[in-house]
Amino acid sequence: MAGKKTSAEKRYAQSEVRRLHNKAIKSTCKTYAKQFVEAVHAKDQKLAEEKYKKLQKELDSARSKGVLTRNAVSRKKSRMMKLFNVTFAAK
Repeated sequence: MAGKKTSAEKRYAQSEVRRLHNKAIKSTCKTYAKQFVEAVHAKDQKLAEEKYKKLQKELDSARSKGVLTRNAVSRKKSRMMKLFNVTFAAK
């Protein structure tokens, strides 16, 4: 017969699963952010716009899943858009 799992053990197992899930989502967000920054530094406006759209979608998704807070998502999107606007200002 299998031994009983205590509530603390169950809670630990649940938190570990959530931690790994959240880590994967955060990693994806960071990857998209890195790709966007690389596109901006390469002065490729069209590619940067595409990467920003993907990043924005991923950040909003992370927010809706509760992985990132509303203010964190807002701050990240704002900083990325600021970088874009400064780099591709009217020439």
